[in-house]
Amino acid sequence: MTPADPALATPLTRRFGLRLPVVAGGLMWLSDAEYCAAAARAGLLPFITAASFPEPADLRAEIARCRELAGGRPFGVNVSMLPKLVPGEKTGDVFRLIIDEGIEVVETSGRNPEPYVPLLKDAGVTILHKVPSVRFAVKAESVGVDMVAIVGAECGGHPGMDLVGSMVNLSLAERRLTVPYLIGGGIGSGAQIVAALATGAAGVVMGTRFLASAELNAHDGYKNALVAASERDTALTMSSVRNTIRTLKNETTEIVARLERETPDIGIEELMPHVSGRIGREAYRSGDTSHGMLSAGQALGFVDRSEPFAAIAAALEEEAQTALARLRPAPAGEE
Repeated sequence: MTPADPALATPLTRRFGLRLPVVAGGLMWLSDAEYCAAAARAGLLPFITAASFPEPADLRAEIARCRELAGGRPFGVNVSMLPKLVPGEKTGDVFRLIIDEGIEVVETSGRNPEPYVPLLKDAGVTILHKVPSVRFAVKAESVGVDMVAIVGAECGGHPGMDLVGSMVNLSLAERRLTVPYLIGGGIGSGAQIVAALATGAAGVVMGTRFLASAELNAHDGYKNALVAASERDTALTMSSVRNTIRTLKNETTEIVARLERETPDIGIEELMPHVSGRIGREAYRSGDTSHGMLSAGQALGFVDRSEPFAAIAAALEEEAQTALARLRPAPAGEE
């Protein structure tokens, strides 16, 4: 599979045979085999989230299922490493499982991947490391990762503490990096893909844009809430514990914001009854989006319907073609 337009060909599309230079970033509890296979068949590069399958046998089964459904199209595994090493952490075991399964690309995040770079490189695994600003991307390049993904302040999930916007990250990356880089955060249209490539990026990372896809394993009530939301319907919280997160505005974000205002020295223990991941996971099952930290970025403005991944990818490609046409000179005699 190759891009319909040569202008959309990049180191990312050439490395993995993609139709569009788009990574469907790993989504906790949501990036399963069905979701990732649909993205892969549409010509994007998706990632199963390893943390969603903590038992090794379950992760192996999900990889096998995705391989079966993807029809030979490439996909990877997301490994979200804890910010600090903790007793009993099994990140190394997860990487060894990924290598054993023949996965050719990993998406890493959370902390410096340097301890695992030799293991992965020796196995021929491509390392795409995701960071919240360019300064961390420079460090990742220095330790030997193959590509970096920089997600700006507009992103859903964790934009870091710097809160640098995607356009600034984009231009700074072109000046400071030599490895191929991707831009995420507020990206949801084909025109933005073209803008990213024009500035030197090898592609983009999208997550929020795909949250209402038909293949996403979540309740229709959840998807309908995202379709009804706009780019103004997200909230930033948890900066008090240096774990800033952008999520869908709801009762939980109001409670957490109030607690942070009223108790500046609040700790994670006091916030956990409201921000525990199990609460958000229940929203995906029940469709009740009033509670839980439901990661969503400002690209909600582009989510206007629930439709199959193939339709979303086709719309992105059409938008990209329209943007490219605007950049190309008109034939002689035409204005």
